[in-house]
This record gives sequence, C-alpha cells and structure tokens, in this order.
Amino acid sequence: MRLSNKVALITGASKGIGKATALKFAREGAKVVVCDLDDSVAETVAQIRLQGGQAIGFKVDVTKAESIESMVRSALTSYGHIDVLVNNAGIVADAQLKKMTDEQFDKVIDVNLKGTYNCTKAVVDAMIERKAGVVLNASSIVGIYGNFGQTNYAASKFGVIGMAKTWARELGRHGIRVNAVCPGFIETSILKSMPEKVIRELEERVPLGRLGKPEEIASTFAFLASDEASYINGAVIEVCGGMTL
Repeated sequence: MRLSNKVALITGASKGIGKATALKFAREGAKVVVCDLDDSVAETVAQIRLQGGQAIGFKVDVTKAESIESMVRSALTSYGHIDVLVNNAGIVADAQLKKMTDEQFDKVIDVNLKGTYNCTKAVVDAMIERKAGVVLNASSIVGIYGNFGQTNYAASKFGVIGMAKTWARELGRHGIRVNAVCPGFIETSILKSMPEKVIRELEERVPLGRLGKPEEIASTFAFLASDEASYINGAVIEVCGGMTL
C-alpha cells in the first residue's frame, strides 16, 4: 500500500471528492484525519473503519484558525505526526459580476482561499520539524481558465494555485512538496442542481465523452501524496478528461 504509515489530514471530507479521497487514502494504508463542517464526518470515519482502516474525525470550520489549530493539536496527539494535508474544502456561490453580492464574494474567498491558508499554516511547523510532508491544494480548471458566473470561485481557485507554487518554493528545502490539482466537471452533489440538458452539454465538451468521478480525483491525490511522486513539486495538474484542449 503506497501510503502505509502516513497520516493524512483531509478537509471537506464528508462528501464528494473529499470523501472519496479519505476512503482512497485509508485503502492505501494511511491513517486519516477527516474534517468538515458537515455532521456526516462521523459517517466517513465509520466507513473507513468498516473497511479496516484507521480514522478520526473533527467537525471544524476552515475559516476559523483557532478551530483548525485545535484539530491539528488533537491529530498530533493521536497520531504523532501529519504527513499529508489535502486542502479540499470549498464552496460555490455563483452569480454574474453585476449581480454578485459582497457577501457571496467574501464567503467563497474565506472558505476556499483563506481556509487553505489557515490549514496549511496550522500544519507547516510540524512538517518542517520532521523535514517531510506533502500539501495538496484542490483547485479547478476554472482557476486557470475562468468560467461564466464564477468570479469569486475562479479567483479563489486561481489563488490556491499561487499559494501552491509559492509554498513549493519556500518549503521544498524543508523536504515538503506542494502541488495543486485542477479537476474538471466531476459527478458530485454540486452538479445535481444543474438541468439535465446542461450536464449533457458539459459531457459533449469532454473528449472522453463523460464527466469525471470523485474516485478519479482521489487517485490523483493518492499518487501525489505517495513517494512515487517524490520529485513532483509546484505542479498544477489538470484532471478533466481533456476538456480544456
């Protein structure tokens, strides 16, 4: 198992890509720290334990630094170290620029961008002390190419790419690798509100002819977290079925 003896902290891990990543990491031998603002954190932990893995769960708000710091201290007490951080927590609040409210803009930036900063800041000292670690930022193809009606989301996802590249430069000398993963349109609950016609149009834009699955993003995270990716640092990896070609 490629992640044996590693401890991974995954945000936004109660559903969608985050949950798939938590389950994948556990199957690969990692001890998983499951965190989310959602009460279903306990369900993800239970599923991991049911499949024979190890996990602990925390209900946390990534916009609250003190909440994250408390969780990290508890995780270190339980497992002794943190090898991998997957900054997956994120939200959307879409609107065209002329209709977007300051509240919509600020909320998305606070969770997607400031939350990524808060979580990484909370674990970095422990990683530097061990001279090893991996930080993976969940971005999006929207963070590279933009998207209609997503000023706030695009800004936040572009921002986490900038953070990943900056941290890769700063932390590489401490043995810490930092990369960003940019999913395309993935079959998660976020897409359930879209009309069937819109989903079909999205599929037609993908050379592979389908949307992605959460497990496919989870597998990308698992590879990047493993020693097999030991020389990948500062990368921005699109996982979109060729949609951006």
